[in-house]
Amino acid sequence: MTTTELTGAEEVAWDLSHLYENGDDPRLEEDVQEAEAAAAAFRERYYGRVAELSATELVEAIDERERIESIFTRAIYYAHLWFSTDMADSPRGALLARLTEKGAGLDTQLLFFGLEIADLDDAAADVLLTDAALERWHYWLRSVRKFRPYILTEPEEKIMTEKSVSGTSAWDRLFDELLGAVRVDLDGTEVGFEQAMAKLYSGDRDERRRACESVTAALEPGLRTRTFIFNTIVLDKSIDDRLRGYETWLSARNLRNDTTDEAVQALIDATVARYDVVQRYYRLKARLIGLDRLAFYDRMAPIGEDPTKASWGEAREIVVDAYRDFSGEVGDIAERFFRESWIDAPVRENKRSGAFCATNVPGVHPYVFMNFTGDRRSILTLAHELGHGLHGYLAQPLGLFNASTPLTTAETASVFGEALTFKRLLALEEDPGRRLNLLAGRIEDSIATVFRQIAMNRFEHAVHTVRREEGELSVEKLEELWLESQTTLFGDSVDVDGYGTWWSYVSHFMGSPGYVYAYAYGFLFALSIFRKYELEGDAMVEPYLDVLRAGGSKPPEELAEIVGLDLTDPRIWESGIDALAAELDEAEALAADIGLG
Repeated sequence: MTTTELTGAEEVAWDLSHLYENGDDPRLEEDVQEAEAAAAAFRERYYGRVAELSATELVEAIDERERIESIFTRAIYYAHLWFSTDMADSPRGALLARLTEKGAGLDTQLLFFGLEIADLDDAAADVLLTDAALERWHYWLRSVRKFRPYILTEPEEKIMTEKSVSGTSAWDRLFDELLGAVRVDLDGTEVGFEQAMAKLYSGDRDERRRACESVTAALEPGLRTRTFIFNTIVLDKSIDDRLRGYETWLSARNLRNDTTDEAVQALIDATVARYDVVQRYYRLKARLIGLDRLAFYDRMAPIGEDPTKASWGEAREIVVDAYRDFSGEVGDIAERFFRESWIDAPVRENKRSGAFCATNVPGVHPYVFMNFTGDRRSILTLAHELGHGLHGYLAQPLGLFNASTPLTTAETASVFGEALTFKRLLALEEDPGRRLNLLAGRIEDSIATVFRQIAMNRFEHAVHTVRREEGELSVEKLEELWLESQTTLFGDSVDVDGYGTWWSYVSHFMGSPGYVYAYAYGFLFALSIFRKYELEGDAMVEPYLDVLRAGGSKPPEELAEIVGLDLTDPRIWESGIDALAAELDEAEALAADIGLG
């Protein structure tokens, strides 16, 4: 049987009736039918005519295109949210599958619009982009047109869209379902994957080791299936990239993130060049917990008694107060997520693992999803996802298209919210040993968000490259590439023996190839803003909130300018990493002061 430690979050479920009453709500089907009818009418009205539209007519067309997508997005968001809390429930899976197929049909109806915008003559497009009537849509139009060199013909795009339902998205869903069904045998008691992973934060090394061995054993039965899924998704992407003419496996992701291959490589190079920060920290940690060398399952161990095990109520108070200390408006928005049931928090059987925030739900509000276990990481995860929620809440008046952010700036508010919450946790703790424990946790989170994500990017780079050059990768080859990327990251500071199959629970590799570097990008960008806030105080509050209110209506470089930063300068990455190194300096000094270093 599956057991769950009580945290006070057991009844914290979101209220999806703000969207629909249930999966059989007739309003859901009415919305889908309205979207389908409107899409057909839109195609009838505008197909083949986009180049003839005046600026005013194009505004009308874009508004209607956004309205149609908003109607359907509301429905499919509900399906995703409903399914995520119980992936074993057949009606939920059936609704998601049906709407995914409906969505592909809508996309094929509406594909022409973006294609015709992208195909506009440059001179004609330049005239439109200087017209005041289109000012609200200038950045959106530029974002559509930047894909011009990589767009196929309309019939080809239709095929690609329709086949995606039975291709990558289907394999990704299977991966999530398989992972959601994983049960881990801990000392004779069956627990969910998230609960087992939480044991890696235990202060008892034997408990960490047993949890590690149990997780490794639980990952083994489905390993070949997950390997096949990964190979299939990587192959599908390589075909897509070849047909579209992208230069590298990451180029499409970079374009969607509104950045360049060169800028991302600068981020990667700057981070890899400072892997010494990671190795230096883990050598310190080994000394702090009395080991000659860390095993990989020791990386999250507390260096002392963990002072931040919290109930749901305590976590709520810590996070909301941290947000309110920054801004009363921000604190009030965060409180609404709790008061109005916008969060689903407890660990449940068959619930999706991990955490996310459904940010831009048309006509409603964001929804936060997590698996709360009460440890320090859960508190900061709550702060992280509420940051996403704040971002979505403030940007929502822009509408679906302009509120949506690229991944590179999507993490801005979440990382900033974590930093605020950590600062509060540290301020509440007076004991030097426990402060060191908190500081160590902060450094570990930074390592996980920056260095580990870039190491995973290097693993992905190796996988996509080898798959294209040599063909299907075996279980053993994936293990080899994974361990190579991790050994480069850790050096000799961490023993990775037994870690070889742990790539196979990382869902981002499946659903969002190339995604992971955006965490490092967003973290270092947000850290730069936070450092300015610490220096300038309240003067930074409104500029920061203006960045969030702008959503995705401006390119990242312009958003950075609002808070006085320059994203075109590679030194911004070096500066952020230097800040992480400074935190390590502080931890080393504190450890020496209390005789633990």
